[in-house]
Amino acid sequence: MINRDKISDKTIGRLSQYRRFLNLLHENKVKNVFSYQIANSAGVTSPQVRRDVMLLGYNGNPAKGYNVEALMECLAHYLDTPGGEGVVLVGFGNLGRALISYFSKQRPNLSIVAVFDNDPALIGRVIHGVRCCSMEDFASVAQQNNVRVGILAVPADQAQLTADLMVAAGINGILNFALTTLQVPPHVYVERVDITTSVEKVVFFARKIRQERTLP
Repeated sequence: MINRDKISDKTIGRLSQYRRFLNLLHENKVKNVFSYQIANSAGVTSPQVRRDVMLLGYNGNPAKGYNVEALMECLAHYLDTPGGEGVVLVGFGNLGRALISYFSKQRPNLSIVAVFDNDPALIGRVIHGVRCCSMEDFASVAQQNNVRVGILAVPADQAQLTADLMVAAGINGILNFALTTLQVPPHVYVERVDITTSVEKVVFFARKIRQERTLP
């Protein structure tokens, strides 16, 4: 039996990485995989992989490792909402369109059911089968589709107001791409994606490596 109380947000992140690697193996018709191979794909250790998988209630075979299909099914049972999860997206700019394209091709268990924007020129447009709606219709559309997860891809100065509208409509999970920290009630989970910070980290460490390699 899965012990959900012991699984943290970091563990969920690792499980998602494991599944991405398993999907690649499955596409290439690989039947079994060892913990060290999963570990290498995710940048963690083999013991960490084994601990994570044990938390799911799944055990491998010492001689053959993990069965790829069986482990994928176990991960899907834990990570996915039965019947799939509908998501709403606020922000129909370049980032929003890229996200819609990604979800339409890569994440069959997650689907963006509607996108919202304040620009009258965008309302009514359809991309990858997803229609852009007015923010005035946010609550009704979200509730009609029983949506509980939202993606925030708006400028920072609009983020808090938009998050407030999401929470008022029943959204309790927000993926935030805006460069600001949101203030939300305790029952709402927020994951912030800070692309700028990530790029600056890469630039810093790349420069540091170059400098170290040029030292005598």
